[in-house]
Amino acid sequence: MTATAFAPQTEERFALARQVADAVLFEGYVLYPYRASAAKNRLRWQFGVLVPPGWGADREEHDFQHTECLMEPKAGATLSVELRFLHARRRTVQRLRPDGDFENVPELPLEDRVLMPWDEGGEERVEVVARVEELLGDGVTVPFRRPVREDAEPVLDEAGRTVGRLLRRCEEVSGELRLSAVELDGPYRVMRLTAVVENTTAWTPPDGGGDRDAALPHSLVASHLLMALSAGSFVSMTDPPEWAKGAIAGCRNLHTWPVLAGEPGRADLVLSSPIILEDHPAIAPESPGALYDATEIDEILALRTAALTDDEKREARGTDERAAAVIDLADSMPPEVLERLHGAVRSLRETTRPGTTAHAAPSVGGFSDGFPDEHGVPRPDTPWWDPASDAGFDPAHDRVLVDGRSLGAGSRVTLRPGLRRTDAQDLFLQGRTARVEAVLHDVDGAVHLAVTVEGDPGADIRREQGRFLYFQPDEITPLEDDA
Repeated sequence: MTATAFAPQTEERFALARQVADAVLFEGYVLYPYRASAAKNRLRWQFGVLVPPGWGADREEHDFQHTECLMEPKAGATLSVELRFLHARRRTVQRLRPDGDFENVPELPLEDRVLMPWDEGGEERVEVVARVEELLGDGVTVPFRRPVREDAEPVLDEAGRTVGRLLRRCEEVSGELRLSAVELDGPYRVMRLTAVVENTTAWTPPDGGGDRDAALPHSLVASHLLMALSAGSFVSMTDPPEWAKGAIAGCRNLHTWPVLAGEPGRADLVLSSPIILEDHPAIAPESPGALYDATEIDEILALRTAALTDDEKREARGTDERAAAVIDLADSMPPEVLERLHGAVRSLRETTRPGTTAHAAPSVGGFSDGFPDEHGVPRPDTPWWDPASDAGFDPAHDRVLVDGRSLGAGSRVTLRPGLRRTDAQDLFLQGRTARVEAVLHDVDGAVHLAVTVEGDPGADIRREQGRFLYFQPDEITPLEDDA
């Protein structure tokens, strides 16, 4: 086992996956309107925060992540693992006094920006390469430590004179990365890989108290793993083959979500993320740059950012280098780039798999009518479905057979969202009862049930507006008491 740089071919594969992993790393790093004074930027870093064990007890955040997935390594294969996280760097702003001393200030106005105290995030990596055989039994444990670091940066005005300084301090953090594997019984050589990331920092809050801001400098922020096999493949956790479903169901994943990553069609790389993703997530090609805002929608954020006042932009530029880059991006975005953000059609292109556009969450969306031409561009004057095919369907009266029961508008069902199609919101509806409002047929011949959840105080409004939740027949169970 070695804690060293990766082989060139492994580094190349990781470089591609890091495009998505960066979106995980900086998800919610700085939210629109990108100013330190904004209320929603005062509660930082919501995903993958591994707090020190002395603070995390009896709180909702945890000091570890536990990943389990299946792999089919070939003989002599090695496993390369990269742990990535942010290390909070607390920044203090000081002004130079006439007597030559410095004093802390809540802000320091300059010509082009306004500097304010802020927690910056510095990327940290722990890299490990181990032979798969080493992982059997007790496996391998890799401890790591980042020491206390301090630095001072002078602040100059437009004339080049020192008017203040920025003091930055990183607190010590330490942790462990534990890797192990167990060979499973069966006709195939399959192993269950376990990867645990734990914060072992010895810091404890004074008097047993302390708030979250005090714990963040001692935390592993936005922690996630990239894992690659040199020879062999991983098994999809969300769409496994039939023979692997039992073993997949037995895998435990705590505070993390492993998916296949890298090039579509390959299965030798896994991203274990604190954010729920699907296999082979990818950055939307229309996205001109990271905007760091949760579930970012580039067009709206770009327009709103460009509309900030000059004073607001000065504060944003002084908040963080990444916030300054967002302001510059919005100000310099040409019309043709902004136009591309307005919408993209993917479902009509055979080369694009549905649902693979993400910037941690989808960056752009939208639809257009028309069959695609030879370049995949829709022809807006050509209907993309046969209007005559709508004849004979009546959503309010149509029925569908589910588990031998005929269901239609008014039927009561239990929601069982399917794992492969489930998003984060659907997970909260697991086991809830609902009322079928309509039975719908799409242009591909699939059946969808429009439902309202029982006990939802907004159900009447949803019916009036025709805004329902939609599930397929295999995602619901008829209730026995339904007439």
